[in-house]
Amino acid sequence: MILFFALLCLAAAIAGATAFVIFWPLTLVHLRDRQPKLLAGFGPNAFAQPSAWTWLLLGGYRKAADRNLDGLATPARIALLVIIGGLVCSGVLYLASGLL
Repeated sequence: MILFFALLCLAAAIAGATAFVIFWPLTLVHLRDRQPKLLAGFGPNAFAQPSAWTWLLLGGYRKAADRNLDGLATPARIALLVIIGGLVCSGVLYLASGLL
């Protein structure tokens, strides 16, 4: 039963990854078009930059005071949190199933 819940958490992480792949590029395109100074701080490949993901997780987009950016970045942030949470929970449950 524990492995079943581990698989459910992994499925949640996959669903989060799907949402992230949709909303994160849209956020980056919005930054490119409307907030180029923010995007310049991420480097050439912002999609896979850990510093850009940290900025997203910490809610750095709120400082721009752009409601359109908030509307794109908030779902990307939630999706990234779901990915992290799902992978962590899945890993913990997998380890717990081996110990029992």
